[in-house]
Amino acid sequence: MTVLISTLIKDASAQTLGSLCAILKKGADHAAALKIPEEVLLNYRLFPDMFPLTRQVQITTDTMTRGAARLAGTDLPSFPDVETSFAQLIDRTQKANAYVQAASSEAIDGRCATIINIPVGGGQEMPMTCTTYLQSFVFPNLYFHAATAYNILRHNGVTLGKRDYLRPPG
Repeated sequence: MTVLISTLIKDASAQTLGSLCAILKKGADHAAALKIPEEVLLNYRLFPDMFPLTRQVQITTDTMTRGAARLAGTDLPSFPDVETSFAQLIDRTQKANAYVQAASSEAIDGRCATIINIPVGGGQEMPMTCTTYLQSFVFPNLYFHAATAYNILRHNGVTLGKRDYLRPPG
């Protein structure tokens, strides 16, 4: 059985970004119920050298949209990092998932063996096939940053469980 990489990225996006939307909604509801200013949770970080919640969500969405664009061989989309509320982060997450779902499956699947150069910082690039890029770069970054966003909110008292992370509502 062959699984197409377009199916893999689109399914991972729907599941993880869908769950992230629901998690952020619970964060917003928690802040409102306890009369906590949203920026307290949005700026919270688990450790001083880690990014805060807002940046974790931005990286999660950028990972998916840039991943889909690179896999399809299209220009990278621009999602300016301007969110200052849960509602804006939820909107960004929904837009990112819509972008991934709209990416050309044919273009993605036709480039499995294509070698692309991925910037890794310091002006360096790492060449890899599109399939390797999805498996060893996109997915680990997606899950790391989405889980960190989940953990920030859970650490701050938002009632979340494993199902919230694994299963989008609906």
